[in-house]
Amino acid sequence: MSGALLVAGTTSDAGKSVVAAGLCRWLARRGVRVAPFKAQNMSLNSMVTEDGAEIGRAQYMQAQAAGVVPRAVMNPVLLKPGSDRRSQVVVLGRPVAEVDALEYGAHKERLREVVQRSLRELRDEFDVVICEGAGSPAEINLRAGDIVNMGLARAADIPVVVVGDIDRGGVFASLFGTVALLEPEDQALIAGFVINKFRGAKELLEPGLEQLRALTGRPTLGVLPWKLGLYLDSEDTLALDAPRPDAKAAFGRETLRVAVVRFPRISNFTDLDALACEPGVVVRYAASAGDLAEADLVVLPGTRATVSDLAWLRERGMDEEILRRAAEGRPVLGICGGHQILAREIVDEVESRQGRVKGLGLLPITVEFEVGKTLGRPWGRAYGHDVHAYEIHHGIVSVEGGEPFLDGCREGAVWGTTWHGAFENDGFRRAFLQDVARVAGRDFVPAPDVSFAELREATLDALGDLVEEHLDTDAVWRLIEGGAPEGLAVVPPAGPSAI
Repeated sequence: MSGALLVAGTTSDAGKSVVAAGLCRWLARRGVRVAPFKAQNMSLNSMVTEDGAEIGRAQYMQAQAAGVVPRAVMNPVLLKPGSDRRSQVVVLGRPVAEVDALEYGAHKERLREVVQRSLRELRDEFDVVICEGAGSPAEINLRAGDIVNMGLARAADIPVVVVGDIDRGGVFASLFGTVALLEPEDQALIAGFVINKFRGAKELLEPGLEQLRALTGRPTLGVLPWKLGLYLDSEDTLALDAPRPDAKAAFGRETLRVAVVRFPRISNFTDLDALACEPGVVVRYAASAGDLAEADLVVLPGTRATVSDLAWLRERGMDEEILRRAAEGRPVLGICGGHQILAREIVDEVESRQGRVKGLGLLPITVEFEVGKTLGRPWGRAYGHDVHAYEIHHGIVSVEGGEPFLDGCREGAVWGTTWHGAFENDGFRRAFLQDVARVAGRDFVPAPDVSFAELREATLDALGDLVEEHLDTDAVWRLIEGGAPEGLAVVPPAGPSAI
């Protein structure tokens, strides 16, 4: 069977996804046939594979880093939260249930079998499988039913490296505490640490690294420097709070300001990454009416809870600002759930079960939610350019007027579409932004040569470079080939049962 490594983290957003992607790119450049794997993912950022399966967007990106075709077995279980307690369960790319946190436990044994079978399939086909954990492996309240962290590592005898985010502070305590809270059998697979997002002189860090090794018996395999802009396809909305690169200097005379409504259940916010890569386009996330006031374009992005997030919008008075903008002929765009919110009426007996709900009424459309989920990779044309996209939704939009726009419509300065990923098409993106600038009265000219696909590849290469330059890749390779070393120290108290 092939080699494998599990990348765990002390917290959510510690850097597991980017480290796993960097390892995939590093191995692929060495000629190793490598595949990513995340047994169970909880994320509202998802993607549709070529064969119509829904998986986490991060695993799709990691497959691109590995140079392989993304497949459902790379993320066999995807949880999509619709509220604080309920999530849709997607298994091998298809939704199978809507459960609350307690009901989910009843599915665990069947899901464990699916996870282990999927991992075996990948290990039979590829030389190496780079697995990504979820949250923290030291979530001792969840350990008994774990299928993604130490539960997976123990079942498949996979060595584990733990990533800690030093920018958050307390990284040594987090790394030490992660090991100490695990039972001895789990600790036996924790083979080393990676410190992420380091800024400063590494010499000042060295004494801490030496003490961490003395305390745990495990080496730090590398210190990755802070790199702004390596937030590709994040699974977690925590990434929206992280510092982002400043907008590139405008190609024309003026910038274009984009305000994205930050819904509580915002989904597929990666749609806006392609806009943010354009010189002179400033993308900001908004949670109040005041945040929308000065924008040239307001975007209502995807959401996993259309009716609930519409109510949230109204509670904050943001609906009034959006209606005012539209009445003044100022640009508004809705994507998927955001598109549905712009409807005259929403009929939802499936997601919110609220029945008939009045939408914002800015587009001549109605929406009805269906039990079945639409998953696809549609193609069309707009502004004279080909547009390749993907769609993930239960709400079916009926267009009853307006000008055609992708699969939706346009009414005045309001656009709507169910399609995700449209802005990754360079020609369409530039033409749309040029039209928005014209309507908004901004002297903005899109740069003629920005390729989103090339920028993505460059970022994946940068992740591979980080791994190659800052990790002990020989030590990493020994773990992949030979597993965790024998005789690793047991760090007390060695799990809650020891207390």
